[in-house]
Amino acid sequence: MPIGCVRGLSADRRGSVSILVAIVLTALIGVAALGIEASMWFMIRHNLQDAADTAALAASMNGQSNYDIEAKAVTALYSLIDGTNGVTVTPSNTAVCPTGGGNCYSVTITQAVPLFLAPVVGYIGDVVVNGQNRVALAATAVASRGTEYCVLALASSGTQGIRTNGSSKADMTGCNAMSDTNATCNGHNLNADIADAYGINNNCGNIQRSNMPFVIDPYTQLSGQIPSNSCTGYPQEPSKNGISLPASNLLSGSILQAGSILQVGTQTVCGDLQLIGDVTLTGPGSTLLVIVNGQLDLNGHTLKTAAGAALTVIFTGSSSGGYTHAPTGSGTLDITSPTSGPWAGVAIYQDPSLTSGVDISAAGNSPIWDITGLVYLPHASVIFSGAVNKSTYGSSCFVIVVDNLLFSGTDSILAHSGCASAGLVMPASRPKLLN
Repeated sequence: MPIGCVRGLSADRRGSVSILVAIVLTALIGVAALGIEASMWFMIRHNLQDAADTAALAASMNGQSNYDIEAKAVTALYSLIDGTNGVTVTPSNTAVCPTGGGNCYSVTITQAVPLFLAPVVGYIGDVVVNGQNRVALAATAVASRGTEYCVLALASSGTQGIRTNGSSKADMTGCNAMSDTNATCNGHNLNADIADAYGINNNCGNIQRSNMPFVIDPYTQLSGQIPSNSCTGYPQEPSKNGISLPASNLLSGSILQAGSILQVGTQTVCGDLQLIGDVTLTGPGSTLLVIVNGQLDLNGHTLKTAAGAALTVIFTGSSSGGYTHAPTGSGTLDITSPTSGPWAGVAIYQDPSLTSGVDISAAGNSPIWDITGLVYLPHASVIFSGAVNKSTYGSSCFVIVVDNLLFSGTDSILAHSGCASAGLVMPASRPKLLN
């Protein structure tokens, strides 16, 4: 090649711009790729966080041993199914709470996301799934269960939910109380650990809180599990300790034999049921005793569940007719609620459709209450005048839900802190996200 041509070629700058553009364009494409990829990761993380938040709240509201199933069902609504498409959902009910303690609920979701444009600039992710490089994105949410209550006064009648009347020896240590209206304690604060009121709390509880969030009745939906009424008549006691009831309405002895009133399964009594001797319900198994338009008159005797036995007593029927829908008479209720099934943790249940014949004037005293589980009296005015302890063979768990409650005398709740093992989800304030 002639020398002049070489010199001309070396002086020609027309191709240098193309080379520079190619270099810059490669860099721009890499930056654009990372930007697009990062935007996609941001949206995925946002979806993960939303799902984790909702699942943690759901798990804390569930509060039972299947909280993890609840959490994973919620994440599936966000198309995040545990074990599918690189998704892992990890719920916990022993998470450390930011405010202290280790009884919070957490949900951590990780998702291995495929890479599309990031490899252009050499990013190959941080995990390998089925031989494919991916980036692992994660989100975690922590939620509190809320304050759990062993006393909940729904106050749907508009009456003040919690009151005291000279309860100088009341002892609710280890128990929290909630009134969906006001709470007023004269002369004694009940020794409740925490007492909350939707309205004004006047001297109730060692920790006293007013203007707290309203607590919705968590048990009213159980009314849908009450068996339908097949009764054609409702025999009643002629007097408080009358005995002129048919044999089908009288009860005594060790019960589980064929033909007895209380067998394992659902048993219905039409009208009053009266004990004429001590009664022990033997196990194993659970009995659902449905009393239609009648009372459970202990008549000075003891109704007891033996080891392995469980009992739920349901009062249902009509608000008209002057019927009593409650346990009555002196004696002792020593019963353990079932730990599984639709009536798990429920010892006594008044049908929420009942609005009369539901009041109790000497709860824990006449009869004596040794009860493991929930006593649900949503429209009842209750005077609490005795000590409630756990049943002989049950966990230490007692929860009472009423319309309004008057503490009077040496009343106390001694059975608490064992509701999880009893199968009962306690009423609680709204859970909160803590992360």
